[in-house]
Amino acid sequence: MLNNKWLSFLLISLLALTGCATTGGELAGSATDITRESNAALQNLYASNPEARQLGQRAKGILVFPNIVKAGFVVGAQYGSGGALFKNGRTAGYYNIAAASYGLQAGIQSFSYALFFMDNASLSYLDSSAGWEIGVGPSIVVVDKGRAKSLTTTTAKSGVYAYIFGQEGLMAGIGLQGSKITRIHPD
Repeated sequence: MLNNKWLSFLLISLLALTGCATTGGELAGSATDITRESNAALQNLYASNPEARQLGQRAKGILVFPNIVKAGFVVGAQYGSGGALFKNGRTAGYYNIAAASYGLQAGIQSFSYALFFMDNASLSYLDSSAGWEIGVGPSIVVVDKGRAKSLTTTTAKSGVYAYIFGQEGLMAGIGLQGSKITRIHPD
């Protein structure tokens, strides 16, 4: 069994690795950079998944994280600096996301994801919370390729839908549960 000193070393190493891998050592880019990168990621999702575009047309807001890095070996960390919230096609705020985990895991992976807020109550919860932990608050449905094909205007009933896309690297499993989203104020 690993002792506490070894676990602490691993966690610190993973957090440092994750911070460097996401943005070259910076915590977040400028507001202009975040908006541009988030919009490009959203357009990539729409190009590969027409169902996401249809959902986006009905969404009250879309929060896009263009680059999240998850790394782990028993202890894991996930971080994404600089996501943009779009409302009515305009940037309405900036956010980061972070998570830590413990368990059977190994590897490093980068990915993007978009959260589609389908009703005003879910979007208001994001706006009013000082830090939103996914899994607490509005219910979220993670959309995979199979489920995306069956989403229509009558079947999309959840408050928030999440698309995970653009995965690179090798990591066993990806999840949103326990991730904390916090508003940031870039330059």
